[in-house]
Amino acid sequence: MESAPRVLVIGIGNVLMMDEGIGNRIATDLERNYEFPADTSVMDAGTMGLGMIHLFRGVELLVVADAIDGTGYPPGTVVRLSPADFAPNQVMHSLHDIRFVDVLEAARLIDIEPEADCIGVQVENMSPAELTIGLSAPVDAAVPRAIAAVLYVLEDHGVHVTPRSDGDTELHAAVAEAKADIERRQVHTSPE
Repeated sequence: MESAPRVLVIGIGNVLMMDEGIGNRIATDLERNYEFPADTSVMDAGTMGLGMIHLFRGVELLVVADAIDGTGYPPGTVVRLSPADFAPNQVMHSLHDIRFVDVLEAARLIDIEPEADCIGVQVENMSPAELTIGLSAPVDAAVPRAIAAVLYVLEDHGVHVTPRSDGDTELHAAVAEAKADIERRQVHTSPE
């Protein structure tokens, strides 16, 4: 039996509802285009809700990519939030939906407590009236920055990821540029 990963990156969402599929896209692009250490796993978790809890067993760090709404930011804005700060902006489709922070709370009840970090992308359109596959232009344009944000969080925790030689070189370049921008913005200088 394969052991649980120490680090788990999951994309959450529904690809049938336009921008709600951003988390799925991030996970898929990461899997296709980057190589991860043996103790790190990436997966598209779809809309699993409480069904995700079993995935967290043995995980020390959990990085979640998902759509968010109501942030006040323009569509396509990428933000890094704690699960508690993520919860008010998480996209809910019905009274049966469950927020990611609630999934973490349920996991804690059975002594599963990974450290969690969330990368959210502000949506433009989720097409709830009809099923529509594909991201809006601003959310699609945010994919490299969202991937860069995930990679930044992983590196912040000592997980080093490398681009696959057979991966999308244009995506690699866009992600590298976005990551450099994120790193520049994280540098704080003291006022004189």
